[in-house]
Amino acid sequence: VQLQASGGGLVQAGGSLRLSCAASGRISSNLYMAWFRQAPGKEREFVARISWSGSNTRVADSVKGRFTISTDNAKNTMYLQMNSLKPEDSATYYCAADQFLGGSWNNGNGIDYWGKGTLVTVSS
Repeated sequence: VQLQASGGGLVQAGGSLRLSCAASGRISSNLYMAWFRQAPGKEREFVARISWSGSNTRVADSVKGRFTISTDNAKNTMYLQMNSLKPEDSATYYCAADQFLGGSWNNGNGIDYWGKGTLVTVSS
């Protein structure tokens, strides 16, 4: 599975961005996809996860109510709609994919497929 993330940029606090992650290759209905983020000097952090069907989602408490994860199976694309952005949301965001038991969804360890990151900067 190949993943390509896009949509990052510079936004003011309170603003919105939508990240996209286009998937290609051997995509199965058992696939789970997720967003992680990593700020300079900090550990990688789970943001949100979704099953390929879109029926199973989980969002980190730190972004709950502000971020929404979704998929468009027809376009083989996962999205992360980020609203009410805060400076502490600034990080490089990575999309990832694997089977549900493929690795740790808490920190991304053991997850097989990763896209290149897209940088999100939220100014105060």
